[in-house]
Amino acid sequence: MSSDANRRAQINAFLARSDWGEAGINWFDQDASTRRYARLMRPDGATAILMDAPLVEDDPCTPDMNREERQKLGWNAMTRLASSRVEAFVLIADHLRRVGLRAPEIFAHDTELGFALLEDFGDKREFARLIEQGMAEVPLYEQAARDLARLHRQPKPNVLERNGDRWPILEFDHIALGANADLFADWFHIYDDAARMTDKDRVRWEAARDGLISQAMAFPREFTLRDYHAENLLWLPDNQIGLLDFQDAVIGWDAWDMAMLTQDARRAVTDAATDGAIRTYLEASGKEEAAFKERLAVIGTLNALRIAGVFARLMKRDGKPRYGAFMPRQKLMLARNLQHPAAAEMRAFVAETAPSVLETLE
Repeated sequence: MSSDANRRAQINAFLARSDWGEAGINWFDQDASTRRYARLMRPDGATAILMDAPLVEDDPCTPDMNREERQKLGWNAMTRLASSRVEAFVLIADHLRRVGLRAPEIFAHDTELGFALLEDFGDKREFARLIEQGMAEVPLYEQAARDLARLHRQPKPNVLERNGDRWPILEFDHIALGANADLFADWFHIYDDAARMTDKDRVRWEAARDGLISQAMAFPREFTLRDYHAENLLWLPDNQIGLLDFQDAVIGWDAWDMAMLTQDARRAVTDAATDGAIRTYLEASGKEEAAFKERLAVIGTLNALRIAGVFARLMKRDGKPRYGAFMPRQKLMLARNLQHPAAAEMRAFVAETAPSVLETLE
């Protein structure tokens, strides 16, 4: 039996023992990872989402791995990604629901084979699509900020466990931050003819990068969803926000989630929505504005460097020129973060080695 046929047989068996054996299957477009999804519809009209996440990626990082072990294992371990593990999705969804957020219900799952049956939130409810269709942007972003504040007020879990499944919530540490930020140093100068990265520049880069990381590591920590942005947030009929793609959650920073929300790489978030989200978050969390904005600048700079590097790599290594449409906005987000005094060393470095970034402010 071919591998495809074997996987189909495994899916059919999983659906049969989960009481969805008679459901029709409609596969969605391929996810950006090794996961894929399908909508199921039973003859009685009930629907669910099938997550198919076979164990084909590198193993995830464990809490006790050192740098060398993580490097040998690969990118997911270096950056503490979940490697599309079903148990991560299931246990984090359970945690999010317990603290009052709207992650999908899990109807059934098979950790070993990599299947899960999820609550169906419906089509085209993403913030990004609804705003394109004319829905008011500011209230959506304010509610997203309110939900973030609710999440960040909760105790941070070290390990999630339920019914034999176990998933550690790892710290977003200096190794992960460095590996992500280095994407800018590795790829941006290949994308931008006006940029450079000599051996001498690389030494200076590492000093500026490590300065930002040192600041980040001194900031207070929060349970961080990591991919909290308009493509992954759904507006549900009950006026709640449905969450997607949270399996990579870590112990990170409040500012990471806010940077992902308001400094979106794929859509231009208005100043009104950004200001409303930050104001709402501060009011709901009781946090002090100046300290939060410093965290947002430092963490936002590290995140913006990462994303600019990712886009450059996608274009130059992977032959995907469509990501060039996002780069002007991404450079602007980086430039704005670099305006904060806490990012002064990196700003000076970027001004000399990648001047087109700061030119977006002119």
